[in-house]
Amino acid sequence: MKDYYRIAEMLFPDILKTPEYYFSKYKKRNLPSGSEVTRIAPSPTGYFHLGSLYGAIIDKLTALNTNGIFYFRLEDTDQKREVKEAGNIAYEALQYFEMTPDEGYIGDAGELGEYGPYIQSKRKDIYKAFAKYLVSIGRAYPCFCDKAEDKAEILERREKELEEGNLVEHDKCRDLSMEEIEYNLAKGKPFAIRLLSMGDPNKSMQIRDEIKGDREIRENGKDIVILKSDGIPPYSLAHLVDDTLMGTTIVVRGEEWYQSLASHLELFDAFGYPRLKYAHTPVICKLDNGNKRKLSKRKDVEADSRVFRIMGYPREAVVEYLISLANSDFEEWRMANPTLPYTSFPFSINKIGSNNPMFDIAKLNDISKNIIARFTAEEVYDRVYNWAKEYNIPFANILERDKDFAIKVFSIDRGGDKPRKDIAKWEDVPEYYNYMFKEYSELNIDFTQFDVDYLTIQKIMDDYVSTFDVHADKDTWFNNVKALANKYNFCTDNKIYKQNPALFNGNTATFCNILRVAITGKTNTPDLYSICVCLGKHRLDDIARSI
Repeated sequence: MKDYYRIAEMLFPDILKTPEYYFSKYKKRNLPSGSEVTRIAPSPTGYFHLGSLYGAIIDKLTALNTNGIFYFRLEDTDQKREVKEAGNIAYEALQYFEMTPDEGYIGDAGELGEYGPYIQSKRKDIYKAFAKYLVSIGRAYPCFCDKAEDKAEILERREKELEEGNLVEHDKCRDLSMEEIEYNLAKGKPFAIRLLSMGDPNKSMQIRDEIKGDREIRENGKDIVILKSDGIPPYSLAHLVDDTLMGTTIVVRGEEWYQSLASHLELFDAFGYPRLKYAHTPVICKLDNGNKRKLSKRKDVEADSRVFRIMGYPREAVVEYLISLANSDFEEWRMANPTLPYTSFPFSINKIGSNNPMFDIAKLNDISKNIIARFTAEEVYDRVYNWAKEYNIPFANILERDKDFAIKVFSIDRGGDKPRKDIAKWEDVPEYYNYMFKEYSELNIDFTQFDVDYLTIQKIMDDYVSTFDVHADKDTWFNNVKALANKYNFCTDNKIYKQNPALFNGNTATFCNILRVAITGKTNTPDLYSICVCLGKHRLDDIARSI
C-alpha cells in the first residue's frame, strides 16, 4: 500500500503550510443571510469580450440586489497566451461601464481587499498546499509523462477510448509504485499533479443549475491535471481554491463550461468542501449568413467591449441592452419606469432564459436613442465633448469654441413628452448636426429631388431670409412660411392640393422641405423653426448668398 503522506512530502518538501492555515487566514465573510458573493475572473489573453461584460453585469447586479460582494480575480494561469496590459484593460472596461468591483484586482493600482492576492500567478504556494493535501489523502498523484514523448500515445489512447465508447481517461502514472515515484524524483523529472478520479462516466448525476434548473450530467472519469509541471494550476484547481477561500457563493460562467462541471464537482467532493452554486449563462450569438453562431473574437468587431466606447454609445445603453438579454422583463419595467436607474430593476439570475440571445445592433440603437432622448442639452454637450476629446479632437475643438451655441443646438426638440430620438451614439453627432457646425460650402446640397428650378429656389431663399424675424414666435413664423408658399404656387390647403396636385409646385410640406434642404442639406432634421432661430439672421443671410 502506498504511503500517500510520504509521497506528498517528497513532491512538495518546501510547502509547509496546509489548507487549514489558509482557512484560518481567510476568514469566512461576515455578510447578511442570503447575500451572494460573485466574481468576474477573466484571463488576460486579449481585449475584454462583450460576453465577459455580460457576465460581469449579472455578477454585479446579483451582488447588489442581495447586499453581497462583487470582486475581480485575474486568472493569469495561461501565461503562454497572456497579453500585456489585458488585465488593466478589463478593469478599465468594468469601470467605464460602471461595473466596478467592490474588491479584488484594480488594474495598475494593485489590489483592494482582504482575500488576496487576487492575481492567480501570485498564489502558487497556496495552490501547491492544496495539491499536496490531495496527494496526501490518496486523491491525486504525480504524473511524470513527457508531453513531447507521450503526445502520440495520448492521442492514440483517446481515439481507442472513443471507438470503444469508453469515457474513462486514467493516466498510466496513477499506477506507479512508490519505488518508481522515488526513481523519477531522484532523476529530477518534472511532474504534474492529476486528480485520481473515482467517478464512473457510465453513471449520471443530477445537479442544480441556477439558470436551467435541474440538469443531468455524467460523472467525471478523467484524471484531470490539477497542477502543471511549472506549478501553475489549470482552471479546475484554481477555481476550487480561490472560490472557496474567497467565499464565492455562486459561480456565473458561460454555458461552454458546463461540460467540465463534473470534474469540478468531483474535485470539490475529493477535498470534502461544499459545492458552490453554478449559473451557466447562455452564450451571446449572432446570425452569419443565416446561421447562428457564437460571437467571435476573431470575426466580430462588436465582441470587443471597447468598440462601444469608441463609437460613443452611452454606457447605460450598452448595460441596459445586456440586462434586457438576461432578463426579458427589463424592457417592460423600463417603459413603466423611464427615469429610474437600472439598478432599481429587480434583476434575478432565475429569470435568465435558457436560449442563446442574439446580438442585435438595431435593438441596441433603439435603447440608446431612448436613453439619449432623456438627457438634457447640457448632459448631451458634456458627453459628446468628453467622447470627442478622446476620439474626434477637431469636433471637440468646435464644441469648445462656442459651448453656449452647442448647447442651444442640442436643446432643439429636446425635452417634452415626445423628444426626438435620432442619435444612437456620439459618433453620429458631428454628421447629424453638420449644418450647425460646418461651413455651408462643405454641405452636400441636392435640389434635384424637387420639381422646382434652381432660380426659383434661389428666389425662395432670398425672400425667406429677408422676411425671417429671429424674435417671432413659431406660429408667426409658420404663417409667414405659408404666405411665401402661396406666392410661389405651393398649395397651403391640403384638401385642395389632393384634388389636383398638378396645378401646384407642391404643398406646404414640399415648400418647407425645400427650405430645410437649402439650410441644412438634409430632408430629416429637428424642428426647422428652432434651427433657424439657432442659426440666426446673419448665418441665414450667408446661406442665401451661397445658393
